[in-house]
Amino acid sequence: MADISIDIVTELKRNEIEELCEATEAAIAAGGGFGWLKPPHRNILEVFWKGVMLVPDRALFVARLDGTVAGSAQLVRPTRNNEAQAHSAQLTTSFVAPWARGHGLARQLTLAVAKEARARGARVLNLDVRETQQAAIHLYRTLGFHEIGRHPRYAMVDGRYVAGLYFWKSLDDAAEGGAA
Repeated sequence: MADISIDIVTELKRNEIEELCEATEAAIAAGGGFGWLKPPHRNILEVFWKGVMLVPDRALFVARLDGTVAGSAQLVRPTRNNEAQAHSAQLTTSFVAPWARGHGLARQLTLAVAKEARARGARVLNLDVRETQQAAIHLYRTLGFHEIGRHPRYAMVDGRYVAGLYFWKSLDDAAEGGAA
């Protein structure tokens, strides 16, 4: 059985940055690059990941499979001046490297983000995803996320529009599926 761990990180060792960049590159090449269509230069990835950890109201979750960084997700809270949406949070930039799929990492990442969002006072968790990410869509639906909309021009891939789907989930209590 594989050893899976999910942690919120505020700093990464050099080898962890390397592993995170390698996992990111593999996910992008497989079509799941949370916006990137082709892997950027390694320096850009390193700066991106280091920068994520510096942004207020943002938490970086790192998934490890047998001790190796294999994926990540981010929890983003609204800025403090956004009182109207202070009850919510966003799950974003979630991915698992292709070589680590099939072990439940994406599920564990999503559950960890939801748990932390609830601990930080969020009552609703939102996310969006390209319609081509069928495994992610299936996962979100099985975890009780509700699809609330479709944006037909969400992304542009190879000169063609790709639709995006929007989801939300109540974190209020387990009766509403808040445990996920």
